[in-house]
Amino acid sequence: MTAISKLHVRAVRNIGDISILPNSGFNLLHGSNGSGKTSILESIHVLASGKSFRSNKLDLLVQHGANETLVFAELASGHKFGFSKSAKTVPQLKLDGDSVKNWESIARLLPLLVLDSSTFQLADGGPQVRRSFLDWGVFHVEPGFLANWRNVKRCIAQRNLLLKSRASDTSQISAWDEEFGHCAEYVDESRKKYVSLFSPIFNEIYTRLAPLIAENLSLSYSRGWDESKRLSDVLVENQNIDFKYGATQAGPHRAELIYRFGKDKATDVLSRGQLKVLVIAMKLAQGKLLNSLSNQCCTFLVDDLAAELDSANRIAVLALLHSMGGQVFATAVDRLDVESCLPDGVSQATFHVERGIIKA
Repeated sequence: MTAISKLHVRAVRNIGDISILPNSGFNLLHGSNGSGKTSILESIHVLASGKSFRSNKLDLLVQHGANETLVFAELASGHKFGFSKSAKTVPQLKLDGDSVKNWESIARLLPLLVLDSSTFQLADGGPQVRRSFLDWGVFHVEPGFLANWRNVKRCIAQRNLLLKSRASDTSQISAWDEEFGHCAEYVDESRKKYVSLFSPIFNEIYTRLAPLIAENLSLSYSRGWDESKRLSDVLVENQNIDFKYGATQAGPHRAELIYRFGKDKATDVLSRGQLKVLVIAMKLAQGKLLNSLSNQCCTFLVDDLAAELDSANRIAVLALLHSMGGQVFATAVDRLDVESCLPDGVSQATFHVERGIIKA
């Protein structure tokens, strides 16, 4: 199982030193604002992915005055992993007692999705946000995707260096174009396949959450270059434009997920509340698809759902999360805002967080 059975957090932001035994189903962290609830979710997220959903600077995790921060978890499957970090040093990561250089293996062991206020950038943020969302899903179901995506980024970086230096020998650019085109086609095909699997699940969930809107909503995938042409041909055609801007204008780094309501962009038509339901449906569909394609259940980190959704939508979202069978960590200021919306019979653990510690 992918569920966390033990969690130890020390000196992360305002967290002192806590250890909990989470429920394999639903876990509620409640307490006043600033008590440390979100910092516990953040600790789990950094442990599983190497990234914070609150900041790009991991140094901010280390509690002021502390020598180092530490997060450790054990899964129900028996795997153990943790990381430690001092200010201005790279994290030290271990998996089952062995040091590891990156988070790839741990990310596969503990797939995580976050529902919080920043989730709504999926609707009104730039294309990069939606590409990251898409690529998280592809990474977890397509083993060769990550290596090819890394090669794509390497080719783009080298190509852009040549473009910015205005290299007179275009054969150098052409040499990178060949590898770029090969890796880009793989990335594009992987994304297309994923979107084809994702779309019907998203439609099903969104119809349950917003039946009056779902029938007019459509999802499309734009791969980042002319659908009728090979990327290698487009790169040759666009070479003068690329030189002008000093950057590669076509490729999978320009891909986009587009939501439309009728003929209009969804962000131009739907209300803020309707867009919230839309992006939550996207995350729930992604988790459900992962569950169906692997032996894993996605773990959800849900931060202050009551601040984002009314009670009717909270009831619907929590019912969908429960139906997936995975582990959930949710925060609330008032525990009743969540507990009153849970389906009957939900197995849960409740933790009262106060000033960075767990209160009995």
